[in-house]
Amino acid sequence: MSAVTALPCLLAGRYQLERILGTGGMGVVYRGRDLLHEAFGEPDCRVAVKLLGDTLSLCADAHVLLYSEFALTRSLRHDHVVRVFSFEVDTDHQLAFFTMEVMPGLTLDRMLPECPQGLPWHALQPMALQLLDALDYTHRQGVLHGDVKPANIMMGEQGVRLFDFGLGHAEVQARAGLPSLSRSRLNAWTPAYAAPELLAGGAPSASADLYGAACVLYELAEGRRPGNRQGHQRLPRPRQLPRHCWSSLCSALAMDPEQRTVGIAELREAFADRRRRWFLG
Repeated sequence: MSAVTALPCLLAGRYQLERILGTGGMGVVYRGRDLLHEAFGEPDCRVAVKLLGDTLSLCADAHVLLYSEFALTRSLRHDHVVRVFSFEVDTDHQLAFFTMEVMPGLTLDRMLPECPQGLPWHALQPMALQLLDALDYTHRQGVLHGDVKPANIMMGEQGVRLFDFGLGHAEVQARAGLPSLSRSRLNAWTPAYAAPELLAGGAPSASADLYGAACVLYELAEGRRPGNRQGHQRLPRPRQLPRHCWSSLCSALAMDPEQRTVGIAELREAFADRRRRWFLG
């Protein structure tokens, strides 16, 4: 059954669906209410409910893919990473789903068109640090995001929230040689933010996450995407970006992963630098 069409308003006798919050290549997220918590007087019963999208819901093993995303993120506890709650199955309608926190705010892909000249440094810096903090944390937990792009980053009152690990990967599984689902067959990466090696069929990696984050940071600073580059074509330094950040960001944006000589922590250190000699030139 499709997650969008013919969807019941109540899942598992507990979750009341209210409206769609967002859709992607793999899933649909609804805003809902947890009626069980509401019945016991919980002050905030809002939840986000993620189900498979129309296309994937027709695949025989799609529910495994959904559970894989839940399993990947259920132990993550960080202020700038979405928190997931539980994986459940509505047996009456044969629908698998998981619940997570509701994130008020705007995704960056909706915010960026309002900033065609890029964000000023005082607004950009905290967003950059929070995004890089989130990625550094998930990588230290052995989790690769796999699809870092503006549509998967929420900006709200609490700052940045990284979400949608549907193309994510657990490094421990790969090292142990354990079987895992092949995300590459989904062809779901967004070319403007996916590292070239991913588009060529390579495996997710910390370097690929770094490249995606660097593309997002460049767009936040410049107001446009880095775009496709051939050979050693150089990008112009965004006017909003301090000089001392540029060499590190350039390295993270390298098309060849062998030339990405910085990591997430090093890029964060460059953006955290509070030197004042950056304005122009």
